[in-house]
Amino acid sequence: MSKNRVAVLKVVSKQLTVTAAAAEYGMSRQHLQRLLARYRESGLDAVDPRSRRPKSNPQSTSSEVRQRILQLRTELTSQGLDAGPITIAWHLAEEGLPAPSTSTIRRILHAARLITPQPRKRPRSSYIRFEAAQPNETWQSDFTHWRLTDGTDMKRPGFDAASF
Repeated sequence: MSKNRVAVLKVVSKQLTVTAAAAEYGMSRQHLQRLLARYRESGLDAVDPRSRRPKSNPQSTSSEVRQRILQLRTELTSQGLDAGPITIAWHLAEEGLPAPSTSTIRRILHAARLITPQPRKRPRSSYIRFEAAQPNETWQSDFTHWRLTDGTDMKRPGFDAASF
C-alpha cells in the first residue's frame, strides 16, 4: 500500500490529524489536503501518484512528417542517391512540409532502425604498439638542424649539443 493511501486512510479513520499524518509520512499539510480532496471526489484510487507527463507536446514532429521522412529514406536509397538527414530536410522543404532539424531527422531514422551505426574511433585492439622485440631493432632520430637552399646550415633555436 502506498504512503499516500496510508496517510489518507489514517486521517479519514480519525486515527491521526492532518498535521500529525503529514509529519509522520513526510509530506506537507497542503499536499495531504489535496489528497483528501481527491479521495472524497473519486475514491481511494485517485490518491495514487499521477503521471507528470504532459498530455500533448505541440512541438513534436507530426506523424505525417515522420512517415514522409521514412518514405524519402527508402525512395532515395533505392534510387542510389544520398539519403542523409540534410538531403531529406531539403526534400521536405521542397514539398512544402515543415522540415525538422537534421538531428531530429536522424533520431527518427535511428528509431526506425534505418541507420547502421558506424563508430568514429578505431578499436584499441587495432592499435600497433611501437616496440622492438630485439635490441637495436628499432631506431629513432631527432633532426635538430636543416640545410637551406642556399647551403646555409640552420640549428633549432635553444638546442645545444653540449647540453646532453
